Amino acid sequence: MANNVATLQETKGSTRSLPLPRDPSFDATLPILSSDGYRYISNRCRELNSDIFRTRLLFRPSICFLGEDAAKTFYDSSLLRRHGSAPKRIRKSLLGEGGVHGLDDPDHRHRKEMFLSLMQPARLEALNASARAAWQRQCDKWSKRKRVSLQTEAQEILCRAVCEWSGVPLSNDLPRRARDLAAMVDSFGAVGPRFWRGTRARRHTEAWIRRVIRGVRKGKIEVPADTAAHIIATHRQLSGKLLDEKVGAVELINVLRPTVAVSYFVVFCALALHQYPGEKRTLQGGDPRRFEYFVHEVRRFYPFAPVMGAIAKRDFEWHGYRIRRGMLVVLDLYGTNHDPRIWGDPDEFRPGRFEHWNGSAFNFVPQGGGDHASGHRCAGEWMTINLLKIALEFLTTRIDYEVLPRDLSVSLRRIPTKPRDGFLIKVKKS
Repeated sequence: MANNVATLQETKGSTRSLPLPRDPSFDATLPILSSDGYRYISNRCRELNSDIFRTRLLFRPSICFLGEDAAKTFYDSSLLRRHGSAPKRIRKSLLGEGGVHGLDDPDHRHRKEMFLSLMQPARLEALNASARAAWQRQCDKWSKRKRVSLQTEAQEILCRAVCEWSGVPLSNDLPRRARDLAAMVDSFGAVGPRFWRGTRARRHTEAWIRRVIRGVRKGKIEVPADTAAHIIATHRQLSGKLLDEKVGAVELINVLRPTVAVSYFVVFCALALHQYPGEKRTLQGGDPRRFEYFVHEVRRFYPFAPVMGAIAKRDFEWHGYRIRRGMLVVLDLYGTNHDPRIWGDPDEFRPGRFEHWNGSAFNFVPQGGGDHASGHRCAGEWMTINLLKIALEFLTTRIDYEVLPRDLSVSLRRIPTKPRDGFLIKVKKS
């Protein structure tokens, strides 16, 4: 791919820009869903010998790009905004309406501070304790079963842990709540039944969480002041008003749903342990740095979120190419995490590469890039890392299991993807 470096600048009337390479297809939506999947942008960049090109997504003129320089530009809030960038179908299933993902500038920073207040060390450790207890409770049952679906079990473990930690009451409906939260995640790259399940799950979940927000505000549900349920229910906007009840529900779901989504990475951790048994032996040595490297490499190597979108606030140039105000600009997360200029042999699973990683906020973007506080990088990234370390602890030292023979191939056409036949295990009696 071309790696021509140019100064980012606001365009002037006399500026002559390079013609943007174009994807020859009329609209890229079908190729993404049917053939290219996660590799759509990186495939086109390779074919066009460019880090940037023009296309249509859902019949909307769009700019796609990848790489560390692209990420730096994408997370520059003076150039791009998030409001209006998410397609309606994504808001109906995955994100909801009015949440932090669609805010910009002071409103975004103020709402982001609310989420970051949940990430204090003591609160993160409380979640870790809840997760360990939930893992132990579930694992104790597994040896009595002929087989266990790791993803389903991980969804329930994570749902139990995050609801307890967040102050969200669960009665006997854990399987249903976990299933609905997972269905929203499973819908974001889908059409047909998966998408319909996701939209139905969002309706059910928003109704449930609105009752929680209402109950906390009226004092009918008593929760500690440092829990997500209390903080979000009592959060005031810059105007001084409480969040609308529905928006409050969306934001509390933005704590629950991404935590349950960590189940995808749990399965990928287990798949990596199965496919690279030498790494499992390394982790059993107990070096905490190796756990960190392994978790990072799982998040880099295996596909989850494919892209992020934003809208150009004004005309500007990137590497000599003009991006017009109002254009949808799409950053390739998967392609950036597999950019050979950054990672070298990116399709090899090598946790040790993170021993020498430079810590850039723009070359490793599994949960977005940039700064956690001022940008759109996921505030719950620390939660994800900790929860995966706990899962690894159980998968490497706490339980003895065998992986049942199935098709474990991971299709890059399915978004979000997972092992084709699931990941089934048989836990041996201790």
